Amino acid sequence: MKYTGRTNEHFEVVNISKENCYILKEGSSDQLSLLWFNTDDNVLIVDAIEYTFNKNQIICTTEFHKIKAVQIRGLQLLRFNRPFYCISNQDSEVGCKGILFFGSSNLPIINLAENDIEILGTVWKMLCIEMESRDNLQLEMLQMMLKRILILCTRVYKTQENFDQLEPSNDTVIRAFNFLVEQHFREKHTVSEYAELLNKSPKTLANLFKKISTKTPLERIKNRRMLEARRLLSYTNEPISEIGYQIGFSDIQSFSRFFKKNESSSPSEFRETHLSKENPVQ
Repeated sequence: MKYTGRTNEHFEVVNISKENCYILKEGSSDQLSLLWFNTDDNVLIVDAIEYTFNKNQIICTTEFHKIKAVQIRGLQLLRFNRPFYCISNQDSEVGCKGILFFGSSNLPIINLAENDIEILGTVWKMLCIEMESRDNLQLEMLQMMLKRILILCTRVYKTQENFDQLEPSNDTVIRAFNFLVEQHFREKHTVSEYAELLNKSPKTLANLFKKISTKTPLERIKNRRMLEARRLLSYTNEPISEIGYQIGFSDIQSFSRFFKKNESSSPSEFRETHLSKENPVQ
């Protein structure tokens, strides 16, 4: 089911199976996706890392994620573009920027509890019914349903990741840091640079992250650079020296040391293992 608006708004809800899993790799350069798995043992390779997803897990992806289906048992896909709903401009409404989208080098995986499943299932059914409407209020109704889904997923993920240990204002700082790293990881590599942008001290950031994670702010910056390196090595033919330059290294030796320290293999070894590696869909 697809909705297309008068000013390029795009929104779709699709049941994904083995037969149509190619849809996961489709999409324009400004689309965000939510994948709700309704069976066990779904295997995807996301950014060169293999994951197995089970029933009632959810992941949120952006146009930057590289997805390859290995084994698909069944999932529901929700996909929308920025003209339909911009999570950055409407951040005060939903608060998912820097958490579900554009916020982590790790793929956010949401685990739904029974109560969450019931609520989300109800909203999803209403959403599918509204997709069949054709009146002049359809866009607003679909946007409202999407917001409810994103808010529910944000709440669940925040609880799951111990955000309840933070004051609301500090919650905003964490999200802002994550989003800034997403924007600037290529040229800003120290915690102090991000602390300055946030008008906070590096120590304050370290203490905030300590409440919700074992990963320090510096580790998050390094992990985001590593994620980009893996993507470029796995999905492009760009020279290794150019890849290093893109993520802030002036010479290939420095990049190789950084990569091997974090991946336990050299960039060339990693590329040989992952580039153009084909996995049949089962």
